[in-house]
This record gives sequence, structure tokens and C-alpha cells, in this order.
Amino acid sequence: MSRLALDENEIRRLSLEDRVTELEHIFKNSDDESARWDAVWLAGEIPVEVGLKGPLFDRVADLYAWVLKNDDNAVVRHEVCYQIAGRNMREKIPNLVESGLYDKSELVRHEAIECLGIIRAFDQIGVMKKALDDPNEYVRETARMVLKRMERLKEKEFKPEAEFVSY
Repeated sequence: MSRLALDENEIRRLSLEDRVTELEHIFKNSDDESARWDAVWLAGEIPVEVGLKGPLFDRVADLYAWVLKNDDNAVVRHEVCYQIAGRNMREKIPNLVESGLYDKSELVRHEAIECLGIIRAFDQIGVMKKALDDPNEYVRETARMVLKRMERLKEKEFKPEAEFVSY
């Protein structure tokens, strides 16, 4: 397999460690945003396979944080936000905050704010309130919705192991 080619079936046949290494190479070296987008989803399978914990979970989370900071494609960064929330990568909440307030793309800012709500980052309500002043109407709308949802859910017990199974 070429180091930048992305064949989902070949990648899935690799050991989990080799899979992360191959996907990292694609993220950091491919100029094909569609391959990097596919790599986001393939990387998202790994945390499920390792039970949302452990060193491979952490490697994928760190890789996603790298993509948020370095990928030049807003759609790729948008999908990474979703995966961070969908895989309950709570230690990457600061990366979602950074993207939610400062990413150059309103698509990414919207998704990062939405994902702070998905992951129920109650300690980031102040960040979400800052997003109410975003220059983009859709980011502001997202912030309003997420804040309402957070208010509604604040009294409910949160069990990520039950809620994140379907993402």
C-alpha cells in the first residue's frame, strides 16, 4: 500500500497500532482532503475497538487535536470535532474550546460549540456564552441551542459509557 493511498479495507486489516501510524501519516502528508476526511472516520473506529480508553485511544485523541490545529480543510476539522465528542474524548475539550472561539471557519466554530454540548462540557458554559457574540449567525444560533440544552440537561445524570455507544 502506498503510504498516502487510502484503502479502507487494507487499513482495517492492519493491527490497531499500525492503523494509527498509517492514518497519522495520511493526516500529516496527504494533500487529498477527501483521503484525510476518510482517515478521520477510520481513526474514529479505533477508540470503539479499544473500549474508549487506553494508549491507542489517547493516540487517536492526540492525533485529532493535531488535525484541529494543522489541517487546512474546514470539513476535515469539522469531522474531527464530531469524533472528539462522539468518542467522549473529554481531555480534548480545550481543543474544542479553541476551535469554537477562534477557528477561521464558521463551519468549524459551529461544530466545536455543538460538540461541547454533545460532550456535556458543563464547565465550558462561559465559552458557549462567548460564542453568542460570534460574527456568524449560525454559530450564534448553535450557541443559543446548546446553552438551552445544557440548561435542560444539567440535572440529569450523565453516563457516557451508555450514551456514546451509538456515535
